[in-house]
Amino acid sequence: MKRFCVISGGPGTGKTFTVAKILALLLEQPGAEKIRIALAAPTGKAAARLQEAIKNSKEKLNCREEIKKLIPEEASTIHRLLGSVPDSPYFRHNAENPLSAEVVVVDEASMVDLALLSKLAQAVPPTARLILLGDKDQLASVEAGAVLGDICDTGKVHGYSQIFCDALKKITGEDVACPTEGGDGPGIKDSIVQLRRSYRFGAVSGIGEVSRAVNEGDGVRAMDLMKSGSYGDIQWKELPRPEGLPAVLKDRIIEGFSAYLKETDPAKAFDLFNQFRILCALREGPHGVHYMNLLVEQILKDEGLIKRDGRWYPGRPVMITRNDYNLRLFNGDVGITLPDPKLGNELRVFFPAPDGSVRTFPPLRLPDHETVYAMTVHKSQGSEFDQVLFLMPDRGVPILTRELVYTAITRAKEKVEVWGKEEVFKGAISRRIERISGLREALWE
Repeated sequence: MKRFCVISGGPGTGKTFTVAKILALLLEQPGAEKIRIALAAPTGKAAARLQEAIKNSKEKLNCREEIKKLIPEEASTIHRLLGSVPDSPYFRHNAENPLSAEVVVVDEASMVDLALLSKLAQAVPPTARLILLGDKDQLASVEAGAVLGDICDTGKVHGYSQIFCDALKKITGEDVACPTEGGDGPGIKDSIVQLRRSYRFGAVSGIGEVSRAVNEGDGVRAMDLMKSGSYGDIQWKELPRPEGLPAVLKDRIIEGFSAYLKETDPAKAFDLFNQFRILCALREGPHGVHYMNLLVEQILKDEGLIKRDGRWYPGRPVMITRNDYNLRLFNGDVGITLPDPKLGNELRVFFPAPDGSVRTFPPLRLPDHETVYAMTVHKSQGSEFDQVLFLMPDRGVPILTRELVYTAITRAKEKVEVWGKEEVFKGAISRRIERISGLREALWE
């Protein structure tokens, strides 16, 4: 069978649980007890989420306890796995010095750019297994390429080859999708699994229905669904003029952020903070991240919820924007500024650790960072929030695509509000990310 596999699916389709079952099956093979497994993700935040997801999935597996114990829980960034060489684009592990792992699992593969995936593929031994997890319909990496979409040939439907179907029938006794086109086609088709059933967004979920319409490029249906009032978990709101935004957003901002600002326990503060987030398509302008963060701070200050006398104040949420391997703080990590009772209530920035504890740093020691009441949709990849307010710009821009809208909507677990203009929304749904990397052509043509 294949040593390369892609498991793609939207939120709640069970990608991590599926790979946990695969790892258990591999470890149950005779002589596989010492198999070396590496778990990785493109960012520190995504690696921490992968660790948590694997740990939770292991508990649900129907296998022996000794097998569960052999499944690793520690995940790293791809850069750390490959061994970054300071001030250099090269890594310690490459084709000449490959990784020692027999199985490499990479989560959030849609965020991996073409150059990094190429370096990873070269460092994976030819006899090892490489498993990519991700959502092919999500935004691609900010850097070059749309790797996962190209590998999966997004926009087209491919069945498995007849040889592959026959082999699966023989092994499992199950009938699977046979070829959908003439001939067996490219071999890559047998390496791709698309999980379609969402255990989070069912048939009665507005988020699920709208995200499906968005993926299909049906902006009219997506708009009708949001406007229908039939779903309680997704809502459309017409975007006011820029000068009207502060008054219209005031109550929503206070409702979304007031609870966590009253909490002094870091763990509880993180839980409350992740209940609500503002997502923007742009960084600049009246509907961009920079302005929105300033607006939120001003509203919270006017309400007496924060005491902002300077840059640092209790409750200030920050996102790291540059990796610092010495501090083990990575691009995308989010921390909250709180008084530390162990240090006479001196301000410290608390970051959640993968093991459930918290790590603290003096504010001045942090690498590059920014306030993060609002964040770009790109930066939200790999994150989930109970409720999301997605703020679209008032005019169409090239960055506003079907993939961006889909990613924004599916960051919400319970409810999402989409604020925008109808013609801008429909224009975005008609626009797809188009990047010519040569990967799709090499794999599928």
